[in-house]
Amino acid sequence: MSPHAYCLLQGNPGPMTLDGTNTWVVMAPGSSSALVVDPGEDDTAHQQRVVDHVAALGARITQVVLTHGHHDHSEGAPRLARLTGAAVRAVGRGHDDLADGDVLDAGGIELRVVATPGHTSDSVSFALAADHALLTGDTVLGRGTTVVAHPDGELEAYLGSLERIAALTGGGAVTSILPGHGPTVPDASAMVDFYRVHRAERLDQVRAALADGADGADAVVERVYADVDRSVWPAARMSVLAQLAYLQGR
Repeated sequence: MSPHAYCLLQGNPGPMTLDGTNTWVVMAPGSSSALVVDPGEDDTAHQQRVVDHVAALGARITQVVLTHGHHDHSEGAPRLARLTGAAVRAVGRGHDDLADGDVLDAGGIELRVVATPGHTSDSVSFALAADHALLTGDTVLGRGTTVVAHPDGELEAYLGSLERIAALTGGGAVTSILPGHGPTVPDASAMVDFYRVHRAERLDQVRAALADGADGADAVVERVYADVDRSVWPAARMSVLAQLAYLQGR
């Protein structure tokens, strides 16, 4: 998908995972080691496929890192670690061994940790400077928009993370997005602008629903997300709760 990143799609499509989870293998061509981002759900076939893919490139997996702890990104990490002996690194959930600004050796190239909380409190992205790309997990998706997973996720933190990514795109450090779900985004700046506008519009819609008498999160979801498939209403409810908390705090 880029000169130094390969995407292996897990076969777990759904309303929240889109086509499935994108497992990313990051390494320099010809390197003997590789770093894996988000090994996905625990599935023998998928994790073995990742190992076999890296072996076919003449390398071995030395690190596994997580964008956040949701099971569709992290559940397969213990199995992949057992298969390879690689260390697993993440924020929180018994780890706390990744911090903003850390630089990881991803098979001969650098991967820098960028704190992007909001979708969850432990969400991070990874800047791949060699490709001017950002691996975003669920913070920015390949299509559609993401959920702010209240109560762990917070809208104020999420908006701050979008501003941080916008600064990276505006400065030219990031031109493309390698997401946790959906296709690669070739125009990172345009996608982040879309996300920022979308969040502002949703907040205005929530304000209008409240002013019109909507009482509670469910009533707001019914009005604001009426045009959205009901299968994603539970996720929409989490975002609405995050929006309500944000508005109440202000």
